[in-house]
Amino acid sequence: MTEINHRVGTEQVGDITIAYEDLGNPDDPAVLLIMGLSAQLTFWQTAFCMSIVDQGYRVIRFDNRDIGLSTHLDGVRVGGSLLKRLANYELGKPSDVPYTLVDMAGDAVGLLDALEIREAHIVGGSMGGMIAQIVAGKYTDRVMSVGIMFSSTNQAFLPPPDPRKLKALLSGPGPTATREHYIETAAKAARTIGSPKFALPWDESIRRATLAYDRAHDPAGIVRQSAAVMGTGSLKPYAGAITAPTVVIHGSADGLMRPSGGRAIARAVKGSKFVLIKDMAHDIPEPLWPQIISELTGNFARAVHKP
Repeated sequence: MTEINHRVGTEQVGDITIAYEDLGNPDDPAVLLIMGLSAQLTFWQTAFCMSIVDQGYRVIRFDNRDIGLSTHLDGVRVGGSLLKRLANYELGKPSDVPYTLVDMAGDAVGLLDALEIREAHIVGGSMGGMIAQIVAGKYTDRVMSVGIMFSSTNQAFLPPPDPRKLKALLSGPGPTATREHYIETAAKAARTIGSPKFALPWDESIRRATLAYDRAHDPAGIVRQSAAVMGTGSLKPYAGAITAPTVVIHGSADGLMRPSGGRAIARAVKGSKFVLIKDMAHDIPEPLWPQIISELTGNFARAVHKP
């Protein structure tokens, strides 16, 4: 592994401050990693990022709004009925929410602007894969290639998540819970939605949950992010507008975002490649890194540099 060239900072994007980490040689082609609901930039493990850096890329990971060290919209409440938002989500219809995934895509492009990056390879996981679809479909001239992992188009009538896995992701232990209770709940949730065949040892699950809690803890921000997912509506028009080389990676064991979601993206993006990985669920298990990174970098190589 190459020596880490590691830059940490914040950039102002409109009214939002975005916290980021920038790895690798600034002169190498940029890869922007976008993570999903409730996940901080640290979900992209440093060793995973460095495996991409080692192949000649600059990797930027960042905290979405309302998570980690980026701006939290404290005091902004999600109004209206959760049941109505869920119904609209299943129908691929938008809802009235504080912000949408389109706004979050604007944050991502604004970060590229602030870092003076003209074009980048865009890689997103889960909600980050939804944001990636919007970035690639709306800002086509900024995108060299697209990698979308365990995600969906949010279009109508796709098979819904396993209720147990959705509950594990969205249900916290309550406002009076102790730090230890929050950490244990988060560790259990990660294991519930993750790949059973590649489950981390319990002490490692607790270690990661502890690091995330101590870095930033804001359940209200996760509620607003969840509302953005449910309130944006179908992403199929954005996916259909993507022109960059695209690989869609999904796990066969994913019960939170079922493989039908990935297949819907692949159908919508002309010329895309769909890769179904056996025994993978809603996470990025280290034993599968070589295969995942090979698919991503292989797709990077298909990109055409835009003058």
